[in-house]
Amino acid sequence: MSNLRPLTGLLLGATLLVAACSSGAAAYAPATAAPVGSPATGVTVGAATAGALGTILTGPDGRTLYTHHGDAMNSSTCTGACLTEWPPLTVAANAQIAAAAGVTGMVGSFAGPDGSQWVTYGGMPLYYWQGDTKPGDTTGQGIAGFAVAAVAGSAAMPSSAPSQPSSAGGDGY
Repeated sequence: MSNLRPLTGLLLGATLLVAACSSGAAAYAPATAAPVGSPATGVTVGAATAGALGTILTGPDGRTLYTHHGDAMNSSTCTGACLTEWPPLTVAANAQIAAAAGVTGMVGSFAGPDGSQWVTYGGMPLYYWQGDTKPGDTTGQGIAGFAVAAVAGSAAMPSSAPSQPSSAGGDGY
């Protein structure tokens, strides 16, 4: 019995610490805990709440994912300099792609133009934006035809043409 007291105290302290850290509202909150994966072991597409944007898709690192209005099912129009600014979420061939709780659409992949496996949501390629540096950033919204990928049950397509030019210019936009 005396061996359990230190463990009980430790658990109580950890619980209080978690409660203290989680008090207060945040504009961005992970909707699920998505394990971080590597291309060799697979990836999990997660979901998070991002203020007025609602529930959005996130990569294994928790950063925001985007779709491009010019893309088609299992096909990308982003090439050249576009891929520098908007790197796709990729996974090793035959690696597992999972959808975390709250991600209601279909995740999959296709062979990208560089031969790597690009992760898709509802068949649409998913990208990161180079300007987003941490989970919760959504600074790529509306740039060069890209939009935050929303959890909508299927493909999360941007609804309109590019509203802002990219700093890189033409290739693949």
